[in-house]
Amino acid sequence: MGTGTVRAHRRHRVVVLAMDGLLPFELGIPQRIFGRARDAGGRRLYEVVTCSVRPPGPVRTDADFALLVENGPEALATADTLVVPASYELGPVYEEGRLTDELAAALAHVRPGTRLMAICTGGYVLAAAGCLDGRPATTHWAHAEHFQRLFPRIKVDPDVLFVDDDDVLTSAGVAAGIDLCLHVVRRDHGAAVANEVARHTVVPPHRDGGQAQYIQRPVPEPQLATTAAARAWALERLHEPIQLRDMAEQESMSVRTFTRRFREEAGVSPGQWLTQQRVQRARQLLESSDLSIDQVARDAGFGTAQSMRQHLQAALGVTPTAYRRTFRSAGPPTEPPANRAAEPPADRATRPITDRATQPVATR
Repeated sequence: MGTGTVRAHRRHRVVVLAMDGLLPFELGIPQRIFGRARDAGGRRLYEVVTCSVRPPGPVRTDADFALLVENGPEALATADTLVVPASYELGPVYEEGRLTDELAAALAHVRPGTRLMAICTGGYVLAAAGCLDGRPATTHWAHAEHFQRLFPRIKVDPDVLFVDDDDVLTSAGVAAGIDLCLHVVRRDHGAAVANEVARHTVVPPHRDGGQAQYIQRPVPEPQLATTAAARAWALERLHEPIQLRDMAEQESMSVRTFTRRFREEAGVSPGQWLTQQRVQRARQLLESSDLSIDQVARDAGFGTAQSMRQHLQAALGVTPTAYRRTFRSAGPPTEPPANRAAEPPADRATRPITDRATQPVATR
């Protein structure tokens, strides 16, 4: 991250690639999320630019209207972060796993070291360019099997909302794109900024990337009781010991019924959900308070610093001290964020995006 006085005021540029057949909703997600992020002084933290693979002009959508995009592919050369939203007209990219000449020429503008993000089937573009080889990634669950078959060198996880692999991030479809962008804002600038963006956007501030994409029955039948009151009750008492039977009593259910209903609604068990909420609470306190690690552990409900350390290590891969140090030193992401590799391997950082595939791409 930038530390110099001059660089501190430079906005991180997010360039969004608009392709024919794009989904207008997904195209607008980066502007909505990154465009809302501001520092404590009210200054915008990101500049969001949309570009086409062709010279400026209209781009078809999957709706009954086209969009006029005023920037051509040259804008990709200015990107600190490239976002590739979904498209329903990927052609050879989707069918054969290869870039069109037009798309390859556009992506050749992307500078080495640019952070790459894909929403939904936008991941096919990064995959066809060779950027996901040997990496974990995800896409919309309905395309996951095809995605894996077409690109066997990718470690596809069909069940998660998004995958953060340092400088390459992929998400499932639609709302998961919002989760991914909020996650990146949080990673770059901390929970307070991301939460403020989420509040203005009227969406949950954080859904863990490992959360299931698809829950068989995410909304209970109208005649059934829900577990919402128990969750609200627990959130007010995260610092206290909470037993499963205590939560079940809030809904006047047996433990067995409550556990089944809870999993139907939340997609995870009550115990897993409580741990997620406590990790979230610990992150907020580590980022925004001067409380000692022991006090943060108590306030988040982990009891001891050792217990919190184990849970944060499992969930985030870092210790509480390292996490606090990262976000206390966070500034505008004009350089790679602290949890990205400072010097990525040469085959990821020194070659243009379209030169990263070194072997033929498998076809269907």
